[in-house]
Amino acid sequence: MTSKQGRLLYATAIAGAATVAGVAGLRAWRQATADRELLPRGRAMITGASSGIGEAFARRLAAEGFDLTLVARREERLRALADELSAAHAIRAEALAADLGRPEEIARLVEAIRALPDLTLLINNAGFGTHGDFAEVALERHLEMMRVHNEATVALSWAALPGMIARGGGAIINVSSVASFFPSGGGSIYSATKVFLNNFSEALAAEVNGSGVRVQALCPGFTYSEFHDTAEYQAFDRKTIPDKLWMSAEAVVDESLAALGSDKVIVVPGRVYQGMVLAAQSPLGGTIRSAARAVRRRWHVVRDL
Repeated sequence: MTSKQGRLLYATAIAGAATVAGVAGLRAWRQATADRELLPRGRAMITGASSGIGEAFARRLAAEGFDLTLVARREERLRALADELSAAHAIRAEALAADLGRPEEIARLVEAIRALPDLTLLINNAGFGTHGDFAEVALERHLEMMRVHNEATVALSWAALPGMIARGGGAIINVSSVASFFPSGGGSIYSATKVFLNNFSEALAAEVNGSGVRVQALCPGFTYSEFHDTAEYQAFDRKTIPDKLWMSAEAVVDESLAALGSDKVIVVPGRVYQGMVLAAQSPLGGTIRSAARAVRRRWHVVRDL
């Protein structure tokens, strides 16, 4: 497919999305959720907290008065962030280095969560992407992704939920992706793990309905972060993605936390992405999904966070 064809397909997708978004009245929904009260203050655990969306969650929640348990692989950077937030906001922030691609590290975090008496919010944000078609990527890398995105999320949620239910409140945010609505070549395992997160979150939300615990699957699109700075994406140029498709991590976090005051489980930040997802579910959905898959395939991008 030529770059001209890619741009045409992208324009078609956006045009259809904008039409459906307007009909849906997304502005009214965002206004209704913007002023909802956040969760009662307590402790938040955030995985993947050393950069990007995870770091933005940490900074926002520290400013709101939450104590923090920050989890990531880069211990030195994590401790620096914990020290900074503790000093700036008079909260208690601790760093817990862990690699969620390793089963024993997941088990260690499960025990850490079960020992917390005041966990109010669990944010399962850790994740990564791969570059290349399914058969080109090492099998262990695919399995590692499933452990980080799915196995860790299930295990940590299982550990956190009993305490939240017993205390009569809390929330779990599972960071999914808009890619869950647009599976494409080059990202088969990534998008599949995100579909799992959406379905798991919706089922879990139904189970805990009435308990005071909320569950959310956060589905951002392209977000400014360090995700594409890894060796796997050394040839990736952010400029190939239209500016209107990029969001700041702070904007994603704002929409996520605002939506916790509603009953909405699947949360898609950004009007453009909300429109695209709605359009994909409309009678024109097949055309929109095909266009989006073709453009994403052209750009060789499998993940947006």
